Amino acid sequence: MKKLSVLGIRGIPARHGGFETFAERLCQYLVNKGWDVTVYCQELGCGPVYSSVWHRVNRVHIPINREGPLSTVLFDLRAVWHALGQDGLFLTLGYNTALFNVLQCMKGQVNIINMDGIEWRRSKWGPLARAWFWLNERIGCWVGNHLIADHPKIKQHLATRVSADKISMIPYGGDEVLEADVATLLPYGLEPGGFSVIIARPEPENSFLEMVRAFSCKHRHHRLVVLGNFDPDKNRYHRQVMEAASDEVLFPGAIYEAKVVQALRYFSRFYLHGHRVGGTNPSLVEALGAGCAVIAQDNPYNRWVAGEGAAYFEGEQDLSHLLDELLIDDSKVETMKLSSSECFRARFTWRAVLREYEDLLTRWCTRGTTS
Repeated sequence: MKKLSVLGIRGIPARHGGFETFAERLCQYLVNKGWDVTVYCQELGCGPVYSSVWHRVNRVHIPINREGPLSTVLFDLRAVWHALGQDGLFLTLGYNTALFNVLQCMKGQVNIINMDGIEWRRSKWGPLARAWFWLNERIGCWVGNHLIADHPKIKQHLATRVSADKISMIPYGGDEVLEADVATLLPYGLEPGGFSVIIARPEPENSFLEMVRAFSCKHRHHRLVVLGNFDPDKNRYHRQVMEAASDEVLFPGAIYEAKVVQALRYFSRFYLHGHRVGGTNPSLVEALGAGCAVIAQDNPYNRWVAGEGAAYFEGEQDLSHLLDELLIDDSKVETMKLSSSECFRARFTWRAVLREYEDLLTRWCTRGTTS
């Protein structure tokens, strides 16, 4: 039986974001194909490591008696230490603590690393954090037996570190949303087509301030729904975004109920995407899967994902002009929605993405034993 252990995430079922969602999908896909799959899960608390089984996926639970970034570092260290006693193939999602994967390399374990985005370029990090991520990216390139990039530009970047033959490009996947429950919009006072939506972490690199200003510079007779965890009392950037918003902007907070988020995408007029750094962004893929008309910040990452059917902006004024044009052009919006659906089906379905992962893992599985 082919055996795989997954490291680098907080665990499954998914509660924390894109990597966890992907891991949940991949693990269930592989066990249905006859694989023996184990996932390392971070738990809050004290006590010994313990095991459980979730939908035929083995879980190794590691309690960590603290919260915050340091807790993740400690969890990754303990997970790698435990993994040293296991056999089979290893898949590490992210390189943020690749320093610990050196131990697996020294033992001869076969470890495939999904290198995620270029974390050290993100503006939210200070100099020490950037140095840590830069160093771990280098180490990950060195110790990973094979690397996965989720975007062609990420593969190009990694190819400046290692041979391109060592890198496979496999994007993120998503679900196609063909219908949604309109009743979920009622608590927010929204009507289909009468609002647009932003779904992201409210950080400067995701262009929240620019998008909210561009929308709020005039009365739009339209609503903008901005999802995310905002804390204006503690976070200056959050406060700036909320102060820049007109009374047509709604901040409902972070919404984790899948059917509500799906409805917000499905019934929106536009999905606004301001990410400037990264590879294949899960939220953008999910917007394509919901058939959203996408307006995105103009960069190579977003253009490859959303294709030529999306609209792109370079700054506040550019976005404001796009909104002026597209809020009154129903025909163009329908064309954009159709393009998003076609782009999604051609490139980002879970079936295609998970099959590519299975093919890659199978090729490495015969080498996935300790030496």
